[in-house]
Amino acid sequence: MLGAVGVATGAALLGVSTVQAQKATTVRIGYFPNLTHAPALVALERGEFAKAFGKVTLQTKDFVSGTQLSEAFAAGTIDIGYIGPGPAINAVAKGLPVQIIAGASNAGAVLIARKGVNIATFKDLAGKKVGVPSLGNTQDISLRHILKEQGLKSQVDGGNVSIIPVAPADVAAAFSSKSLDAALVPEPWGALLESQGNKLVLDEKAIWRGGNYPSAVVIVNTQFAADNPQLVQAFVKAHLNAVNFILKNTPAAQAAISAQLLKLTGQKVNALVLQRALARTRITADIDMDALKEYADLNREAGYAREIPDLSKAVNLTYLNAARAGK
Repeated sequence: MLGAVGVATGAALLGVSTVQAQKATTVRIGYFPNLTHAPALVALERGEFAKAFGKVTLQTKDFVSGTQLSEAFAAGTIDIGYIGPGPAINAVAKGLPVQIIAGASNAGAVLIARKGVNIATFKDLAGKKVGVPSLGNTQDISLRHILKEQGLKSQVDGGNVSIIPVAPADVAAAFSSKSLDAALVPEPWGALLESQGNKLVLDEKAIWRGGNYPSAVVIVNTQFAADNPQLVQAFVKAHLNAVNFILKNTPAAQAAISAQLLKLTGQKVNALVLQRALARTRITADIDMDALKEYADLNREAGYAREIPDLSKAVNLTYLNAARAGK
């Protein structure tokens, strides 16, 4: 079904020329207050989406994790979303009508230990309480693979590592109350925790694949895309504009990201922290299919899916290719 929608969407793109021809009067976009979702933060701060949609109303909602965003897709309350590859693949595996239409970022997650806790390597996570944004999200899937490689297991699987879901922006408070010993967190929260005296144990390159892995992608509800191909195309153009702006105008992009994070979390991330976090994150609209396939394997390994979905049908780069061609 997903493949058929992709073909129909591509054909519709060629036959419709204005967003006024679309069915929807509102586009609902979901994203997280993380640096790995920087294209969304920048596009919103600069008004890129509102400008692209014209008279069509833009609604946005921020989420803590991909698990929550997947639930919103399942409930039909979000049309387009920035999400980690793990939950995106989970959503496809569960039969949700979504497709991956672009990348957003690679790497950008680090392992941080609370100051005073003796953690120097992954093996030292034995007997510790480790935070991830949510169970089943990209960092959780990565952590479970790391534990397996080290001969460790979560408590749920009969081991002695407690994996605890904590929103990235709340990890500092969890460290203060000693309810967490460490956390695998997306940026800029890793760099912010480090600036507060906590210890960077392993950077984004040590987490997986030398840092060459997707940390956020863009998915769309396939029925929404079939009904509104020009709106989706307008979104992808705005997304690509935001990606290029971040790559070419770093100081201005950092200011936009900082402003959005302050609005969403109430936390001010200073310029030096943001620079460190951005150096660990690669903003890109590209999709690495090999990395995505490996993530699908890890997703099954972690027990979040029984089967690996056909990613050739789950990924539809029609819009991205058209945007890059100036269409």
